[in-house]
Amino acid sequence: MRQQDPFEALLHRYRGLLFTLCRRYSRRGLDVDDLMQEASVALWRDSQRLLALGTGPQQAALTWKIGRNAMIDALRRLSPTEELPEGFEIEAEDNSLVDELHAQVSLLDEPDRTLVSLQLQGYSYEEIAAQTGLTVKNVSVRLVRAKEKLRKHFI
Repeated sequence: MRQQDPFEALLHRYRGLLFTLCRRYSRRGLDVDDLMQEASVALWRDSQRLLALGTGPQQAALTWKIGRNAMIDALRRLSPTEELPEGFEIEAEDNSLVDELHAQVSLLDEPDRTLVSLQLQGYSYEEIAAQTGLTVKNVSVRLVRAKEKLRKHFI
């Protein structure tokens, strides 16, 4: 059995996070596979810094930032910019629901808050179980219950 390259392990760890970003940005012109490739190349260019951080929230955040910026750059290269008509105002993006979700996650009890945060960062149940010392089944059950608590707040 061959040992997995650290960069391959990084890509495998954050594939869910990158795929979610790709799906969000693919609606604006490029194919998901193209965006995934752009993000992977950008991560490769910055792999030394990413791998030096070790696994954890800082590495996940930097992976998200690098991937997102690579996708935005790819979309900018795709379409020429056009000037907006006079008097056109861009509305600020409404992040109130996202902010509310993060506020509600912060109110959860400690084990649930950690589990939900890890899942929002793109970790699989297996990876969360490995990091927290819980079984995969326990992670699954706890996440279902935590999501139910969050759902009750939003409905």
